[in-house]
This record gives sequence, structure tokens and C-alpha cells, in this order.
Amino acid sequence: MTEPVRLCFVCLGNICRSPTAEGVMRHLVNRAGLADHIEVDSAGTAGWHTGDAPDRRATVEAATRGIDLSRLRGRQFHTGDLAWFDLVLAMDESNRTDLRDLATTPAERAKIHLLRAFDPASDGDGLDVPDPYYGGPDGFRQVFDLLEAACTGLLAHIAADVG
Repeated sequence: MTEPVRLCFVCLGNICRSPTAEGVMRHLVNRAGLADHIEVDSAGTAGWHTGDAPDRRATVEAATRGIDLSRLRGRQFHTGDLAWFDLVLAMDESNRTDLRDLATTPAERAKIHLLRAFDPASDGDGLDVPDPYYGGPDGFRQVFDLLEAACTGLLAHIAADVG
């Protein structure tokens, strides 16, 4: 058996966007029957919310779509993660810059991507997933839609290699 593909979704605090992406991707992977072939995690570039549950608004939006985020807890991304994960998927350009600053080799930098680059409907511009933290429920709905589209594209990108 080959090693699973390891994915880590990264935002700033790991309580809104990246745990939602983790939950969406895990749901898609399970539905595709690829849980033995793809591992999913999330982290934040900052450690403010280490140990915290995802934002209640993210949890509520995910639950309305049949995805449970309640067991997830925030953690900070660390340099060892670059060696462990095959793909590190940043939510925005600022997160990608922070991650690239942690990379010590070209191989590590090559693992870091903007998640929305995998959305087949994306035109290559404006690939940031907006941070919904300071907004209301509409922002969390929009973010969920963006993440679902990007994770669906990401799964299609890697499924042929692992299925």
C-alpha cells in the first residue's frame, strides 16, 4: 500500500476557513471512498486559537450542509508540517506568504498553493478566500461555497493518482 496523500488547509487562526475546508474535504474524500488514500488536516499561521473549537458560525453553516466540525480544534502550523504534508493549501495570499517564509527548501515551497487555484471555475485572479470572522452568517455561507468548489476541484486533481 502506498502512503496516503496528506493535505493541510491553512488560514490565519484555524477557526473559520481552514477547519471548514478540512471538514468539506474530509466529507468529499469519505463520500468518494478515498479515506484510506487521503489524509486531511488544518492549521493556522498564528497560534491565537490553539485548542479552540471552530467559530460557531462556521460550525452552524457546515452543520446545515451535513458536515460536522465539532471535533476539530485549532492548532498552529509549524515548520515540521512542511516535511509531513504533500500539499499545503493556503486560504489567501497573506497565508501563502507566511507559509513560504517557513519553507527552507524549494521542495517545501513547491508544496504550498492557494486552495482556490484548484477551483475549476476560478479564472486565476482573486484567489483569496475572504476571512468571514468579522462579518455575519452570509460571509460564512459564501466562504463555504468557495471552499466546496475548490475542494471538489482539488479532489478531482488528486483522485486519479490515489484511487
